[in-house]
Amino acid sequence: MNQMKSSILEELKWRGLFYDVTEGLAELVARESLTAYIGFDPTADSLHVGTLIPIMGLARLQRFGHTPIALAGGGTGMIGDPSGKSDERPLLSKEQIEANVETIKAQLASLLDFEVKSNPARIVNNADWLSPLSMMDFLRGVGKHLTVNYMMAKDSVKSRLQGEGGISFTEFSYMLLQAYDYLHLFDHHQCRLQAGGSDQWGNIIAGVELIRRIRGERVHGLVYPLLTKSDGSKFGKTESGTVWLDPKRTSPFRFYQFWWNTDDADIIRYLRYFSWRTKEEIDGLEEALESRPEKRESQLALAEEMTRRVHGESGLATAKRATRVLFGEELTQLGAEDIQDIFSDVPSSSVPKGALEGEGMQVVDLLVATGLATSKGDARRSIDGGGIYLNNVKLQDRDRPITLTASVEGRFIVFRKGRRNYHLVRVNG
Repeated sequence: MNQMKSSILEELKWRGLFYDVTEGLAELVARESLTAYIGFDPTADSLHVGTLIPIMGLARLQRFGHTPIALAGGGTGMIGDPSGKSDERPLLSKEQIEANVETIKAQLASLLDFEVKSNPARIVNNADWLSPLSMMDFLRGVGKHLTVNYMMAKDSVKSRLQGEGGISFTEFSYMLLQAYDYLHLFDHHQCRLQAGGSDQWGNIIAGVELIRRIRGERVHGLVYPLLTKSDGSKFGKTESGTVWLDPKRTSPFRFYQFWWNTDDADIIRYLRYFSWRTKEEIDGLEEALESRPEKRESQLALAEEMTRRVHGESGLATAKRATRVLFGEELTQLGAEDIQDIFSDVPSSSVPKGALEGEGMQVVDLLVATGLATSKGDARRSIDGGGIYLNNVKLQDRDRPITLTASVEGRFIVFRKGRRNYHLVRVNG
């Protein structure tokens, strides 16, 4: 176990997840098992892929013999963290924050190990100790130990002071509240390590300093680098928006596709960051990427691992089935919601439901209406040449009428011209 504990920082270094630590942490983890925590802000009703770095950080610490605490910021969420923000966040209602906390706690519970006997994970909510805290007790017990000069020197505050909007006293106090979190977890859970993104360094060090001044004890901080794509753009964003962990906000198929579509320039780095694969396994995938990039073996490995971890085996099976449909498999066993999700980004058009009732609409007319054919003659030639697919089944009959029976649940019809030229027909009415 000592060998495992002593190698946690080396593990983070080779994975590219080591940004900075407080002095003496390497020696401490070589000797002892620590309790470590990371905070998660309830600014939305779901975590997103960007939070998988700190979540995996807790999971890695746990695998190396340390006890992880995931802190849901029900209290600090009432204030808003100014770190990395140029403007003040809009304040959420207490009810919305409480609802977000419950959802986030459920997501964290599915990604950490609460069953292992030696060092089970814990989830806490800082509203439990911050909400009952009186203003006078906070100012006397916490505020007097950290000077305004000390707080203004931190990047999260300094950058806001230099901007036009400045920083409100509400957000200015966030650093003190997070420092108090660390003190509370030190007192009640013997927590001696706080981790987070590099933008949290100032907040973490404030907690380290507070515990030193009040308790006379030495605790530590560890921060990971902030993640960006190789082109400099923000990780976790697509043209459709943020990639969430909640399947209601980002379906397992979309989640799988996010990883599958990772650029070759990023994929090996992401395998180091997010996967449990060993250095030898990742080196093998990197070699495969260089020798046969068209097979996308690295992307497949990461897409499967991440989808399985977040959405389970059933979510992975759904995502893979939907992906096969995108690459030409028949649409059998897929419902209208699946079709809408899979083909949400392809060109689409609408047809009145009445046009497909009774004898329906001639397929050549529908192909012209969708724009997949320039004329009826063009449509007939495409069908005769074997280039038109209805719901991923090759059309053989140029005179076939299209009725509601060809639609999925009376809502969608999918045409394909050639290998990947899809068109979604929405049935209205």
